[in-house]
Amino acid sequence: MKRTLNWKPFLHGACAAVLCLSGSAGYAADAAEPPPGWETTASVNATLTRGNSETFLGTVSLDTKRLWPKDEIALGISAGYGEAKVDGKNDKNTEFVKGFGQYNRLFSDRFYGGLRLDGEYDGIAGVDYRVRISPLLGYYVIKSPRTSLALEAGPSVVFEKLVGKSSDEYFGARFGERFEHKLTDTTKIWQSFEYIPDVGDWADKYLLNAEVGIASDITKKMSLRLVLQDNYNSMPSAGRKHNDLRLLAGIGYKF
Repeated sequence: MKRTLNWKPFLHGACAAVLCLSGSAGYAADAAEPPPGWETTASVNATLTRGNSETFLGTVSLDTKRLWPKDEIALGISAGYGEAKVDGKNDKNTEFVKGFGQYNRLFSDRFYGGLRLDGEYDGIAGVDYRVRISPLLGYYVIKSPRTSLALEAGPSVVFEKLVGKSSDEYFGARFGERFEHKLTDTTKIWQSFEYIPDVGDWADKYLLNAEVGIASDITKKMSLRLVLQDNYNSMPSAGRKHNDLRLLAGIGYKF
């Protein structure tokens, strides 16, 4: 049975919180030294998938972030297109598009609050659309020029339509973690993990997203990248598997 949520108070409250945070950010920006510019990386990758299909994709991504003394903004989008092999046969061309945006307001050097928005379409996993709106609180367990480890938690409202199922919307929670470390001045590694359960069915309905990657500069602007992604859905689309793996190898360019 489809559930209907009164999600508008949740959304209004989240937006009000962000407006309050961003309003107070202006005072910090005026008083602080001129902020640095945007850090942007575009990448082109060859991608292998395993799980719902054996697929070779061409993928592109664009990620950007900007840091102020008391504020952080991160945005990203990725897309892929290729031929899917299902049951050993070339089945059809398939594609995916994913994007996110996150704003953080630092209350201290390590503690922050913010709002994250995620959206995706995935023809391989049978996701017609999935949108998540997630207010959050976070804490930097480690924060140094070479290493950072952040933990995040908060509520989340999810809107989704899976192939073979009716559209759904539900209240969930989001628990996230991200680690970055500079091995050398030219090489960095990173790892992230998300757990998004339905608060009405913690044991049986949840999403898991994980990523690990390494990037090594070959020039001042260009880098080689290798990334492994794992996405798990405890209640996948009709006829789909729970788990999808992606291995991306490509070249990044810094703006």
